[in-house]
Amino acid sequence: MESPPIRVNRAPVLTLWAAVVAERLGHPPDTALSLASAVAGTAARAKARRLGLAEEHHGDAPAPPPRQTVRLLGREVPVTETAEGLLAADPDGKPARPAAVKAYVTRAFGERLAEVRAAMEGLAAGLAPEELNRTGFRLYEGFRPEVPADVTGWGAKGMLALERIRQAAD
Repeated sequence: MESPPIRVNRAPVLTLWAAVVAERLGHPPDTALSLASAVAGTAARAKARRLGLAEEHHGDAPAPPPRQTVRLLGREVPVTETAEGLLAADPDGKPARPAAVKAYVTRAFGERLAEVRAAMEGLAAGLAPEELNRTGFRLYEGFRPEVPADVTGWGAKGMLALERIRQAAD
């Protein structure tokens, strides 16, 4: 029997998926949540620019010094070492706090969080870590909630079908 779909925005779906992928790559849970937040934020900013909701930034500012990065789902995520371990860093070098990311995902999925995570973990387990990291964003595009592609879809909730996650690798 199929699980009923979940009405949710795309951002927490990508955040949870990126965290699952990061854990499959060997990152501890807190690092994975932090990295996932950065991936989802980068994707949201790119979509906002594409829709004309945010301005394109051109290189007027001097290039920042080279930083350590972690590649996750096709994105280079700047990271910083903290007492909590390796965490994603914003442009100012401040770490993305895992507790806030966990609370965000928990609010978004509510009592269905464990069920969604299990479906994503099942999908992730079926692929070698390197392949998962390389193809993971395309997999997400195959199961993410459907929303209008134009401005009306910005921030809109769609239906996340767990069966689509379970079948995404087929």
